[in-house]
Amino acid sequence: MRTETERTAKKTEKEIEKLLGKMTLDEKIAMIHGAGLFRSGGVERLGIPGLATSDGPMGVRVEFMNDRWIPAGNNDDNVSYLPSNSALASTWNPYRAYEMGKVLGAEARGRGKDVILAPGINIKRSPLCGRNFEYMSEDPKLTATMTVPFVKGVQHNDVAACVKHFAANVQETDRLMVDEEIDERTLYELYFPAFKAAVQEGGAYSVMGAYNKVNGYHCCENKMLLDRVLRGEWGFDGAVISDWGGIHKTGEAAACSIDLEMSVYPDFDEYLLANPLKEAIEKGEISEEAVDEKVRHLLRLMFRLKMLGRHREERRTGAYNTPDHRQMILKTAEESMILLKNENHLLPLNAAKIKKLVVIGQNAAKIHSDGGGSAEIKALYEISPLMGLKCYLGGNVQVEYYKGYHVPEKPKIFDHNWQADSLDDLKGTDIGQLARNEEQMPGVHRRREEERLAQLKKDQAEIHEKNQALFAQAVTAAKDADAVIFVGGLNHDSDSEGIDRVDMKLPYEQDMLIEELLKVRKDLIVTFIGGSPVEMPWRDRAGAILWSYYAGMETGTAFAEILFGEVNPSGKLAETFPEKYEDCADAKNGQFGLWGRIKLEEGLYCGYRHFDRQRIKPAFCFGHGLSYTEFAYSGLTLKTEKNGEVRVTFTVKNTGRRIGADAVQIYVAPIGSRVDRPDKELKAYTKVELAPGKSRKVTLTLRREDFSYFDEALHDFVADAGDYEILVGASSGDIRLRGIATLA
Repeated sequence: MRTETERTAKKTEKEIEKLLGKMTLDEKIAMIHGAGLFRSGGVERLGIPGLATSDGPMGVRVEFMNDRWIPAGNNDDNVSYLPSNSALASTWNPYRAYEMGKVLGAEARGRGKDVILAPGINIKRSPLCGRNFEYMSEDPKLTATMTVPFVKGVQHNDVAACVKHFAANVQETDRLMVDEEIDERTLYELYFPAFKAAVQEGGAYSVMGAYNKVNGYHCCENKMLLDRVLRGEWGFDGAVISDWGGIHKTGEAAACSIDLEMSVYPDFDEYLLANPLKEAIEKGEISEEAVDEKVRHLLRLMFRLKMLGRHREERRTGAYNTPDHRQMILKTAEESMILLKNENHLLPLNAAKIKKLVVIGQNAAKIHSDGGGSAEIKALYEISPLMGLKCYLGGNVQVEYYKGYHVPEKPKIFDHNWQADSLDDLKGTDIGQLARNEEQMPGVHRRREEERLAQLKKDQAEIHEKNQALFAQAVTAAKDADAVIFVGGLNHDSDSEGIDRVDMKLPYEQDMLIEELLKVRKDLIVTFIGGSPVEMPWRDRAGAILWSYYAGMETGTAFAEILFGEVNPSGKLAETFPEKYEDCADAKNGQFGLWGRIKLEEGLYCGYRHFDRQRIKPAFCFGHGLSYTEFAYSGLTLKTEKNGEVRVTFTVKNTGRRIGADAVQIYVAPIGSRVDRPDKELKAYTKVELAPGKSRKVTLTLRREDFSYFDEALHDFVADAGDYEILVGASSGDIRLRGIATLA
């Protein structure tokens, strides 16, 4: 007997076929390519609207003109600025992911959008990738379990989440053409799981194809990715949208499951799935059925969004810039900040004992919402750390701010757009199969890269000259204060779409300044805002280090609350912080940031898996994060069920004096495996909040698939019988409880 859902789906399919049967070839083709920079074509005669899309993961992007990369100049498109996906993952709290998805979806719908181009869920392979701040983690389990609720939250608002970038978008260098050689097992175990979960568990309505190639084929023309895996193995029946300019050949795109071509140029009728496709169909080179299938997917998406059909009047209206959105953003920001170090209980600070506070560092006052590439937004407001501190402390505390280090100004240009520029030298060329290396770099790109490196060199000379006076001023001020807070880190000059970082060092000579400040203030509070790990050569001498990713419009409020103990930090690292870049897998094999082709030689050994196997101690390990209280774990018991599931039970107790939350992690370590496997892998976690002295029994279930690996010969996941060590810890490097589970 069919369920109501099945009956509705059957009716929808009949309506789709009915509409499709009424459409001309021109009308079908109009639907499968852009008719504006952020909208697709519709069929007015049949009441089929176009799809309105928008970036991005940190808020709904500013309105652009339909055919030019110039802001429309509206004063009604300011929106809430959400924490970056890196900040969100650092909460280790799926409920916060659901809330942030719900906020983003509501604001997108409130702005009249149908598809929001988020979340970004690519695995962080290298700390140098410029787009890491948009992604969640180096670990597939954590990424998947945060992605599913995020997608559900977005789509609660009758807006499609467009999960991106499928697949393995691991570098920005040569991002339109780089060919990544990846073995099948690594794809299935590391780079696919979050996308699979988004589709099968999150019910994502749309997926975005990536710019790069995987094993010789562009992702947006890749039958292995889109047809065999996404459609065939995972059963995805939603819409696949190209990244803007990600399609290069009409025939290849027509023959695979890409449904909507978007690009950065205003010649919409000349897109590869526009007039060139029509001509190929009329010549008999391509079947019209290929177009029909793409239109079916787009119509199905529209029915799900209540853009078509009898439920149109029930579609949610959405809302943006609401007080409850700001409150949820603040809560996420509070949970996202990570206390990396806190010797001698330097933190929290006591406001009653401070009459003069000195704040040093450009990131104390800098605004970050307006940068980063397609993640940039026009925020309603953004509270900087400096403002947050002043708002929190009030007028009885003298707060003095010093820049500390020089950041060269970079004017914002509106007469052209970097996204369009990045495709200029590839436009109208047959680039599908070119084998390229750095010597064959296209002229425009080579010139731009040379100009960028020359500008970096020029900037460095300017920075060094101006820093002399700024350093002296800051050090002098630090000597005469009750407390000193340094606020440094990165910004969107380096954390940005379209570029990779040149190294893992702090820019603007910040290390030199921190060294000087530590000489005069052993109690210096070192804090950072940034999107990727940085080297901290002075960390052994610093007593307190607080890390924040780009945490949204309430960053400064959360920052002050944590530093002064109003909020107990509970964020934990969703990626490893290496001591130095040379310790990373991609640094050791040299397969990052190359033009033409890279080989992911490390395979599964990305992030903490690499550091475990090579016995390299990082600066701060995956899952690390301190609290102002302490937690004790005890009483581990393991029960293996007949279906192969393992119930893991233990007790967590708050042994300190403050209420706090701890993200408890479970890793599985195979014993005597018949194939090479990582030393341990995260398979479950939960966040436990406890009052002082209170304890809670925690039970988590490991499914049989949590013990499995991908067997390439069988093309399937296999969980071998045998013993597995179950590790319960506060981080990957702080294992508190151990037990053995045996699978039959």
